[in-house]
Amino acid sequence: MTAEPTTSPGLISVPLVGLDEDLGATSADVIRVLADRVAASGRAASGEALAADAIAREASVGTGVPGGIAIPHARSASVTEPTLAMSRLARTVPFGAPDGDADLVFMIAVPEGADKDHLTVLSTLARALIREDFTAALRAATTPQEIVDLVDREVTGEVADAGVTGTPRASSPAATTAGTTAGTTSATGAPAARKVIVGVTACPTGIAHTYMAADALVAAAQRAGAEMHVETQGSSQVEPLDPALIARADAVVFAVDVDVRDRSRFAGKPLVSGPVKRGVDEPDAMIAEALRAADDPNAARVSGSAAEPGTSTAKDEHFGQSLKRWLLTGVSYMIPFVAGGGLLIALGFLLAGYGIALTHGNDGVNNAVYTLQHFTLLDLPPQGLHYYLGAAAFEIGSVSLGFLVAALAGYIAYAIADRPGIAPGFVAGSIAVFMNAGFLGGLVGGLIAGAAAYWIGRIPVWRWLRGLMPVVIIPLFASIIASGLMLLVLGGPIAWVMTELTAWLNSLSGASAVLLGIILGLMMAFDLGGPVNKVAYAFAVAGLGAGSATNVVPFEIMAAVMAAGMVPPLALALASTVLYRRGFTKPERENGKAAWLLGASFISEGAIPFAAADPLRVIPASMVGAAVTGAISMAAGVTSRAPHGGIFVFFAIGNIWMFIAAILAGTVVSALVLVGLKKWVRRTPTADVADVPGTGAAVPADDRVAVAV
Repeated sequence: MTAEPTTSPGLISVPLVGLDEDLGATSADVIRVLADRVAASGRAASGEALAADAIAREASVGTGVPGGIAIPHARSASVTEPTLAMSRLARTVPFGAPDGDADLVFMIAVPEGADKDHLTVLSTLARALIREDFTAALRAATTPQEIVDLVDREVTGEVADAGVTGTPRASSPAATTAGTTAGTTSATGAPAARKVIVGVTACPTGIAHTYMAADALVAAAQRAGAEMHVETQGSSQVEPLDPALIARADAVVFAVDVDVRDRSRFAGKPLVSGPVKRGVDEPDAMIAEALRAADDPNAARVSGSAAEPGTSTAKDEHFGQSLKRWLLTGVSYMIPFVAGGGLLIALGFLLAGYGIALTHGNDGVNNAVYTLQHFTLLDLPPQGLHYYLGAAAFEIGSVSLGFLVAALAGYIAYAIADRPGIAPGFVAGSIAVFMNAGFLGGLVGGLIAGAAAYWIGRIPVWRWLRGLMPVVIIPLFASIIASGLMLLVLGGPIAWVMTELTAWLNSLSGASAVLLGIILGLMMAFDLGGPVNKVAYAFAVAGLGAGSATNVVPFEIMAAVMAAGMVPPLALALASTVLYRRGFTKPERENGKAAWLLGASFISEGAIPFAAADPLRVIPASMVGAAVTGAISMAAGVTSRAPHGGIFVFFAIGNIWMFIAAILAGTVVSALVLVGLKKWVRRTPTADVADVPGTGAAVPADDRVAVAV
C-alpha cells in the first residue's frame, strides 16, 4: 500500500478511503462503516457514538447534493481530530438529493471546539464537491492514494494562506463572489444597473451546506444576470457584508436552518427565505424568486428595525461601534423574555386582580406563590379557577421577567465572544441580580464576561486541550473573572448607583415627569425600532421589576414609552389613508392600512417603509407626535404593567382613557405635521421616476431628493 502522504493537514489518509465498495442499502449503513474507519484510525474514541451523531444529523436534513454526492457530517464529542473519510460506492445509496442517489460519499467528522483553520479547510472541500471537474476526478481515480492527493491539492492552498478566513479558492467557479463576504464586485464586471442581491447561508453545523449553498446561489445569480453577495455564517470566520452593499441591495436571500445573526441589518428589504439545503438544490429558483420580489411592492420583507446608516459589524469597526453592537445584541435577545413575561403578568392581573402580586401575610411570599403552593386544579382556592389560573400566569411571567438581567448579560457576552461567552455572561448577570445591581449591573457583567471569554479563547493551547476550551476552560475561568469582580468589587457600587437612580425617578413629578415623557417620546420615534428606540424601551422594561403598589413611576415610564411607540405607525396610517391620500403612492397607502393594526399593537416598525422613502419629513413628524404623547401620558400618571401589546393589553393599563387620549393626540399632531411637510416642504427633482427605498414603489421625481422649502 502506498505510504500516507504528509500533506492534507492530516485530515485524510489512505486507510480512510474506499473505492467501488458496497457498504449497504441505506445512508445509515454507509455512515456506520465510515464512522468505524475514523475510529479505527485513532481519530474518534467511538465509531458507534460518531455514527449516532452523524445519523441524527442526517435525519434532520439529508446531506445529498446534486450530482450524486453526499456529505454526511457531524460535530461529535467522540472525535479527537478533524477527519475526512471517503467512499466511492459500487451501489448508489439515497442521501436525500433531489436528482437521485449518491455514489461519492465524504464523511466529515469534527470534534467539539475544532479550530477555525481546520473548519475552513473542511468547508473548502465541501464547496469543491459541487464542482464537476473535482467530482469527475474523484470518479476517475484508480487508487485511494489518488483520492488523497486530489483532496490535498484542493485544500493545501487554503492552509497555506496566512490568516485563513474561509474564502474559497480561485479555482471554484463562484470563488470570486461567494466567500464569507462573497466579493465586493460582480464577477463579470456587471454594470450597477443589474439587480443586486445579498444573502446569508447558515446550517446548524456550519461546515458543508453553509458554503455549498453560497457557491450555488452566486453561480445561479450569474446565470440570471444579477450580482450576488453572500455572507456565510458558518464555523469558519464570519466576514459580515458591507452595510453600504446591503443598503443598495434590491432583495435578500436567506438560505438558513438557524437564526440569521444581526438580521435587522436587512430590515425592509424584499425577502426570499428557505432551508439551507434549498440553496444547494434549487439555487436558480431562489434567485428567480428574489428577482421577482425586488420588483414586487407587496413582496414579503425582512422584519425588524433598520440598521443605522454608517454602522458596520466588520472587523475594522471602531470600539464605539463594537460597543453599541454588543449592547444592542443583548437588548434584542432580552426583549422576548420581557415581552412574554410581562404579558403573562398582565394576564395574571386580568384573571386574579392586582392583589395577586401582594405579599401574603407574614410568610414572605406573594399571593401567587402561596396559591400555587397550597392549592391545585383538584383543590381550588376559595376565589375560584380564574384566580388559580391567574396565579399561575403571574408566577410564570415573574420567572420569565426574572431572566431579564441574566439574558442581557449573557447575550452581550455572546456578541463579544460567541457561544463560549454565554455561560459566563448568564452567571455574571445572575450575580448582578443577587447584588441588587440590576440592569446596569447586567450591562457591566456582560461586558466583563464577554471580554474575559474572548481573551481566554485567544490563548494558544495544545491540540488535545482545544476541544475542552469552549465547553470547560473558557466558561470556568471567564465566570470566575466576571462574577468574581461583580461579587467582590463592582456589585456594591453599581447597586448604590441603581438605588440613587430609582430614588430620583420616584421623585419626579410635575414638569420633571413631563420632560422625561418628552425625551422618551423623541427617542421612541427617532429611529423606529433602531438603537435609540431600543435604549428607551430597555430603560422602561428594566424598571418594571422595581414597580409596586407604592412605587408606580416605573409603570408610568413603561406606559409613556409604549404609547409614544404606537404613534408613528398610527400617524402614518391616518395621513396616508384618510387625511392626504394623494400625497402617498399606492403601495404606501396599502402599507398605511396595515399600519393601523401595527400601531395599535405597539409595533413601531410599521412606519419604516414610509421613513425609508421619505426620512426627512416622516421622522421629524413622528418625533413631534410621540413627544406630545409621552408628555401627556406622564402628566396624567398613566401606568402600564405590561411591556408590550399596545391597546390589546388594556387590562394592564392604569387610567386607560388618558392612555388612549394621549395616543390620539400624538397621532393627530404627527399626522398633521407630516401632511404640512408633504404639502409645503418639497424635494428638488432629479429624474422622472425613482424607486422608494425598501418598497420598490415608483414615486414622482419631484418628491425625491433634497429638501427645499
